[in-house]
Amino acid sequence: MNRSLLGRIGVVAAGAAALVLAIAGPASAHVTVNPNTAAQGAYTKVSFRVPTESDTASTTKLQVNLPTDTPIASVSTKPVVGWTVATVKSKLATPIKSDDGDITEAVTQITWTASKGAEIKPGQFQEFDVSLGPLPSANQIIFKALQTYSDGNIVRWIDEPATDGSEPEHPAPVLKLTPAAAAAAAPAAAPATTTVAQD
Repeated sequence: MNRSLLGRIGVVAAGAAALVLAIAGPASAHVTVNPNTAAQGAYTKVSFRVPTESDTASTTKLQVNLPTDTPIASVSTKPVVGWTVATVKSKLATPIKSDDGDITEAVTQITWTASKGAEIKPGQFQEFDVSLGPLPSANQIIFKALQTYSDGNIVRWIDEPATDGSEPEHPAPVLKLTPAAAAAAAPAAAPATTTVAQD
């Protein structure tokens, strides 16, 4: 009797553990930006990592939206074999100041679309590289992303970080920005000079 009861408890516990793993697995496999930190004012290369969570459908499209309130003057994409890329530029409410004059438009959307056979299949992931800069003087950049599957399903990775630190159901990729290092600003100061008296 006791042995049978312990056996049933063991089976239930194992089933519960498997269920927890099944739930936790997909939740961690969302669209992310890597690395997830960069310096304000710098140029950087980031990769949008896109895993296919579905067991029956492939990822056919990724749309990434860049914020208009903290626009980025220079945005360029790296070719991905089997994928086409299209960008959308928008007029800026406040132009970006640069050494070459005011920049009145900036890329606000990037869309990658797979050609036949290049889709991200179940159990696989793909990375899409983007060069960005100079990065704004903000604490973070939130890239809201839409992932389209071959069965027509669209997963909206658009939830902004929660104030209580918990992870939302469909978190948007977030690039944390840190102040430029003081050391980086040091060369801008005039170096000290020493006058050597000559006879």
